[in-house]
Amino acid sequence: MKKITILVLFVVLLNSLATGQISNDSIIIKKGAFGGSEFHQNNKRLTMSQLVKILKPNELAYKDIKSAQTGNTFAAILGGAGGFLIGYTLGTSIGGGESNWAVAGIGAGLIVAAIPIGSSANKKAISAVNKYNEGLKTISFLDKTEWKIAYTDNGIGLLVSF
Repeated sequence: MKKITILVLFVVLLNSLATGQISNDSIIIKKGAFGGSEFHQNNKRLTMSQLVKILKPNELAYKDIKSAQTGNTFAAILGGAGGFLIGYTLGTSIGGGESNWAVAGIGAGLIVAAIPIGSSANKKAISAVNKYNEGLKTISFLDKTEWKIAYTDNGIGLLVSF
C-alpha cells in the first residue's frame, strides 16, 4: 500500500511539473500605431519595463530586450526634444514673436533621426519576444520523458525515463 501511495504522489508531482509552463505564458505581438508593435500576455498590454522583467530568465531574449529598451528610450528622447523645438518655434510664430526657423529645422532633424532608432528598437523587441516564446516550448525537462507500464522483478510498475 505504501508503494502505491508513493507512486501516485510521484505521478501527481510529475504531472504538475509538466503543466507548469502553459501556452498562456507566451507573449503575443500585435501591430501598433505608427508601425510599432504592442505586446500582450494574458490579454494585458505590456510596457517595455514589464517585458524586461518577464524576459529576464531567458538570457538571449533578455539581452535583446535590454538593447531594445535602450534604443526605445533614446528614440523617445530625440523625438520629444525635436517635437519641443518645432512646437516652440510654431508657438512663437503664432504668438506674433520673431521665429527662428533654424531651431524648427533642428527639431525636424531630431525627429527624423529618432525614426530609424525607434524602428530598430522595435525589431529587437520582436526578436526578443520570439526568442522567449521559442524558449517556452523547450523549457520543461518532461518534453523528452517517456512513460511506460512495464513488468519488473517486483511486478508491474510505471517506468519513467528521462
